[in-house]
Amino acid sequence: MNRLLVLGLFAALAGCAPKQEAAKEPATQAAAPAPVPAPAEEPVDVPAGAYTIDQSHTSVLFRVDHLGFSNYTARFKKATAQLQFDPNNLAASSVTVAVDAKSLETDYPDVAKVDFNAELLGEGWLNAAKFPEITFRSVSVEPTGARTMRINGELTLRGVTKPMVLEAKFNGGYAGHPMDPNARIGFSATGVLNRSDFGITYGIPSPGSKFGVSDAVNVIIETEFSGPPWNKPAETEGGPAQ
Repeated sequence: MNRLLVLGLFAALAGCAPKQEAAKEPATQAAAPAPVPAPAEEPVDVPAGAYTIDQSHTSVLFRVDHLGFSNYTARFKKATAQLQFDPNNLAASSVTVAVDAKSLETDYPDVAKVDFNAELLGEGWLNAAKFPEITFRSVSVEPTGARTMRINGELTLRGVTKPMVLEAKFNGGYAGHPMDPNARIGFSATGVLNRSDFGITYGIPSPGSKFGVSDAVNVIIETEFSGPPWNKPAETEGGPAQ
């Protein structure tokens, strides 16, 4: 094979070899979208002053862990409360609550078989005959956000008073409405107590076990309050005042 033939063969092989692409610049990563700030809470135009609980729009629930299988839930049907509320100065607010212990409702399905309400109202549990009221009195209110607060208070149950904290949210309200002569506001609140602190120890599981009913009791409150009368804008002849 002569020299020219060899060179021609190498040229042919080179032409058949796959061409290498030029190195590409790494793609520029798209900038992460800027976080969207949470919308600011709109101010609520409600007057400061004394508010009274609306029992028809109030729920006082409690939950306990049962065997680790469920969160058993019951409620109290009657409560009264007085609230001093200032939407522009939550720390200046205060509340006192009285729950009727005998208004306990467990919704036990077969009262003829087991009167579970009566059992929990007995001496081993709430002892409602001797202590008919469960009370809570705020000591201080700490704002934790535009509409959230920590209510430090004292809970009295079965004649024993212990500190208790409620985490609360002001859900809003109105200064008045054509069908409501008073201002109205609403709240949600939660808290936890240990029933053993108040002498209720029956059925608490031994350490490391869930076989029984938890010492911790979760309290859930949804409530509305009615407040000062609405100063309805005066109407002038020919229509409402501008």
